[in-house]
Amino acid sequence: MKVKNTKRILFVGYNFSPELTGIGKYSGEMMHWLAEKGHECTVLTSYPYYPYWKIQEPFRKNRFWYKKEITNFESGGKLKVIRCPMYVPNKPSGAKRMILDTSFSMSAFLVGIPLLFAKKYSKIITIAPSFQFGLLGVLYKKIKGAKHIHHVQDMQIEAAQDLGMIKSPKLIKALYGIEKYIYKNTDIISSISDGMIERIERKADKPISFFPNWTETKKFYPIEDASKLKEEFGFKSTDYIVLYSGGIGEKQGLDAILTSAKNLVTHQRLQFIICGTGPYKEVLKEKAEIMNLNNVHFMPLQPKECFNKFLNIADIHLVIQKEKASDLVMPSKLTTILAVGGLALITANPESSLYRVVSKHGMGILVAPENQEALDKGILIGLGALDNRDIKNAARTYAEQYLAIDTIMDNFIEEITA
Repeated sequence: MKVKNTKRILFVGYNFSPELTGIGKYSGEMMHWLAEKGHECTVLTSYPYYPYWKIQEPFRKNRFWYKKEITNFESGGKLKVIRCPMYVPNKPSGAKRMILDTSFSMSAFLVGIPLLFAKKYSKIITIAPSFQFGLLGVLYKKIKGAKHIHHVQDMQIEAAQDLGMIKSPKLIKALYGIEKYIYKNTDIISSISDGMIERIERKADKPISFFPNWTETKKFYPIEDASKLKEEFGFKSTDYIVLYSGGIGEKQGLDAILTSAKNLVTHQRLQFIICGTGPYKEVLKEKAEIMNLNNVHFMPLQPKECFNKFLNIADIHLVIQKEKASDLVMPSKLTTILAVGGLALITANPESSLYRVVSKHGMGILVAPENQEALDKGILIGLGALDNRDIKNAARTYAEQYLAIDTIMDNFIEEITA
């Protein structure tokens, strides 16, 4: 049955399904949710590449041209995905990421030109990164009169500046100027954390909406007896597993995991897993080999059908960030950890929004970022605690109350249709 008050919605962002992690996961689930509710949705995106930094099969053969995918839903909703070619560097750097962003903007603009002469979309949603996609939203708004929603998943310019990826003052000034123009000409700006909202509000000089990342609380949940699960993944039932699962890049500061593994090698039960992929994974592997670390295991990104089991084998989940990134990027991996009732060891500054929300709800162990001694001590606290059930229960409760996709998306729809 077709629902009432359906909308035609246009989406622009290069991360999308079937990417399993990061921004693509949330963008894909958002647009599928909207289409399932009866909305007519068109997506301008690229081919899945993250976190591998290469176009994935079976899309590689079409990567130099456009490809259209259409899905119809029983509700009457429709999801049309137009995949656009773009440059994807095997080893991303600041300059190469700018080329990536610009190449997608250009290919999305070309395929979007006919949309300027077609039936109007009432809403256009653009996702940052890249912040420059907001220009496409502003253009469509000005020509067609649509409402433009610009959603900030990552404060890209600040992150690049703080991490030394962009060093030219003139270039940084120009990028902030473009961003300011986008903010000025956008109807709704939203972001995923209190800390990011506070910083965006200072630049945009307008209220910013809270649109957090969610988790699938029905697919990800606690499993009581994890000892047998550990054996399924090749570990002993008595092993104490410290897990990092997610993108593997320089900004996470994952070298600290190797150092912890070396510092805590006398604790024979401790086993460290680094799971996922990314441009920095091979570097970490080489370092682990040089350090002769037999208690560190590298695993590929796990299939979605067994991911709930995999997360449940961890006694501690590491959420590691560098100090300068601790309030700019709300870790998407944390939402799933909370859903499985995991014990999260989180590096965050006391001034950050991440620290405040975790502390307020008592749902993790907090340690100082870029502090090796604090990280080692946090792992030992988790190892020595007889019962972390209160923290784990608080994590699951928070996920159910605040991170369920239906609750968040219902609020989002109410916001953009007001």
